Formats: sequence, C-alpha cells, structure tokens
Amino acid sequence: MRDSEPSWQKILSQGFCSAIDLLDFLNLPRNLAESLAEQQFKTRVPRGFAERMQKGNPRDPLLLQVLAQAEELNIVEGYSNDPLVESSVNPIPGLIHKYQSRVLLTLTGACAINCRYCFRRHFPYEENNPGRSGWDAALEYIRTDQRIHEVIFSGGDPLLVKDNVLSELIEQLVLIEHVHTVRIHTRIPVVLPERVDNGLVDLLSHTRLHKVVVLHCNHPQELNEKVAIACARLRQAGCHLLNQSVYLLGINNHAATLSALSEGLFAYGVLPYYLHVLDKVAGAAHFDANLDEVFEVFQELQCLLPGYLVPRLAREDAGKLHKQLLLK
Repeated sequence: MRDSEPSWQKILSQGFCSAIDLLDFLNLPRNLAESLAEQQFKTRVPRGFAERMQKGNPRDPLLLQVLAQAEELNIVEGYSNDPLVESSVNPIPGLIHKYQSRVLLTLTGACAINCRYCFRRHFPYEENNPGRSGWDAALEYIRTDQRIHEVIFSGGDPLLVKDNVLSELIEQLVLIEHVHTVRIHTRIPVVLPERVDNGLVDLLSHTRLHKVVVLHCNHPQELNEKVAIACARLRQAGCHLLNQSVYLLGINNHAATLSALSEGLFAYGVLPYYLHVLDKVAGAAHFDANLDEVFEVFQELQCLLPGYLVPRLAREDAGKLHKQLLLK
C-alpha cells in the first residue's frame, strides 16, 4: 500500500453501521430492514463490500447476508444461541478446545462485517477477551498439552487485531516446540482486502510456523481485483489459502453459483475447503435449507467441477471430535 493511500483502519471506520444508511446507498426502501433485529445484532458492512452489491436489487446475494430482517425475530425450534455448545469446550477465557490436536483462540469479538447467519452472533465475547496480559494462561495451556500441533486464530475476525499483537502471539507460539502450524480464519481479505498490507505480509513472512489462511467467501460476486491482490500478497507471505462457505438459502443455493465461486477462488490461488450446512443459530433459520435439497445441489456441483475444486460438504455437530462429512 502506498503512503498516500488511507490506512485499513480508516477504510474500516468509513463503512456502514446502519441498515438504513446501507439501503439508502443501494437506492432501496428503508422498510426492508427490521430495526429490532438490528438492535439485537448490529449492522456492520465495509463500503467496498457494499459497492459490490447491485443497486436497486432487494434480493442481492451480498445484501441478504448482512441485512437485518424480520425473520431473525422468529423463534424456531432447534435453533439456539450456542448451537455448537462451545461453552462446554471453553476452559479458559479466549481459548476453545474442541478437537484434540488443535485449539482456537478468539483474539477479538469484532468483525469487519456482521454476517446475519454467524454461528457466534450470541457468543459471550466479553467473557472471552482476556486482553494482551491475559493470553499467558492460554499460551500455558497450549504449552502443557503436547497433543496440540495447530493453533487457530479466530474471533470475531483475528485480522482486526493490530500487527504487533499478532506478531507477539506468533512469536510465543514459535517457542512451543510441539506447535507447527498457525491457522487464521478470516473474512477480512474478502470484505476488507486493504488490511493485507505490508506490515501484515512482513510479520507472516518471518516465522518457522506453517501458515494456513482459511477465507470465508460465499458468492462469486464477492470476488474482485482487490481481493485477488490480497490473496496474492498472502501467498507471497508463504500462506496456504483455503476457503469455506456456508450453504445459504436464497444466496448461493444453486450449483452454477457454487461452481463459479470455486472457479473464481482457484483463479486467485485459493482452494475450496468446506461447504458447510448452516449451524442452527437463533436468528438464522431463514437461511437454512432442506438437507435433501442440499444433497441434490451438491451432486450437481460435482458434475460441474473437477474433484479438486469440489469443497467437502460438512456439518459441525456439538460434542463430535471432528466435522461430519455429509455423503448420500
């Protein structure tokens, strides 16, 4: 990034934090948004992501991912605030240990974009933000369990954390001999690609750890030249790039759409990883699809793509020791 260009923090601050402002920008009626749903889960959309939306289209697939709607207020049986029961595997603040060989650190509760289907939309981030001084306990937990080989940075979105904090955490992980991989789960390179700047590339380039960046992109319309540049810079830093998507009714529930997404990602050097069925989080039931429909679309997708571009269809079940691959 050239010095004359605005910082990613400034670009983030210029995003939309109101559904009404977003609808005005898209020349859409204000009554499409539900204010009570927005009060329960705030709107947050970077301007660059909004610019990829189709103005005047109330069914735009990017808009529907972020727009607070009345359906979120419906109480639906089987949908809960903690669908993966993460509270049971949260032994110390900031650390989640679901799977034997890897742990997840919730570095922040903040995201650059608030997706309405997020399975952590009700997560108690206030109780899981130990701050810089509190990470010692999490690091000691990792240090004393030699089964742990991989540490996953998550959140929120971990790339909203400042470079010096990321660097310090990575440096501490390097000192733990049995840790060999750091994985970053992030939507940032897609929704705020300016964040992948010289500082981030530099700190990721200088570590012995294997680096895996798992993007979250659901629709080919999310991809543009700036995203391509961000992906290229992450690859330059030695990162392996994967993508996981969520199967969302009314957004990407067509084989042609998912095929275009896989091909678009691969053109950016990103390998499709998982296609998740929706986690049953309260407020997101209207995005869920019948499993028979999902299987039908997925089978069609396999006919459209070479095998290496077909993401694994998966579901995460609370208490299971791994994700469940769905096969029919």
